[in-house]
Amino acid sequence: MAAKKKTVEASGVTATKSTPSTQKYVKIREITNDTAILKDGTLVAVVLVASVNFFLKSEDEQQSTILGYQNFLNTIDFPLQIIVQSRIFDITKYLTRLEKIEKEQTNDLLKVQMADYRKYISELVEIGQIMDKKFFIAIPYNPIAAGRKGFFQQAKTIFSASGNVVLNREYFFQRKHFLDLRVGTVVSGLQSMGLNSARLDTQSLIELFYSVYNFETAPQEKMVETEKLHIEEY
Repeated sequence: MAAKKKTVEASGVTATKSTPSTQKYVKIREITNDTAILKDGTLVAVVLVASVNFFLKSEDEQQSTILGYQNFLNTIDFPLQIIVQSRIFDITKYLTRLEKIEKEQTNDLLKVQMADYRKYISELVEIGQIMDKKFFIAIPYNPIAAGRKGFFQQAKTIFSASGNVVLNREYFFQRKHFLDLRVGTVVSGLQSMGLNSARLDTQSLIELFYSVYNFETAPQEKMVETEKLHIEEY
């Protein structure tokens, strides 16, 4: 008698043991030293950029910003990707902090006011979802791919890694050095436009990609503290 295959049914989808792992479709092989390493050996740094309200600026300020952006693009001779991420604003930590302050209040009047304020914020979020918009710039570096492809081909394949290249310590830091130079160029160009920016560290990168690949469940299922994760550092 032939052995029966064990199957798992979830949401109308039947999966067998031969079903490929989700990791097969994730282009990232490792995150370490403030850098994401793709499966083809490409290193990627991510810079978080502060937003600016363009329409609140005067006409001269708007023209200055546009000119600064034009100059910024002219200084870039490598591919990069500008990403805008919109997510429902999570105020769980803020409400928890308000509840703690409320419990610590010794003045009854202030305690009642704090409770009313906390209730108001909760109801406000339930009525209308508040969106949190973040801006990122992904900066890749792969000397092998860069030597074979032109600028627009590189830009098209920033995150289309194929194969599985494992870098040793020496090659990793050699490539990271040139990646760091690119990050410095981008950050300097953003500063000339009056935009503050910061490179995401290892912890922030893990949290970012966790929310990207789990955008539906991430708000309810928080990622465990990164210090409890096993991260291999070079």
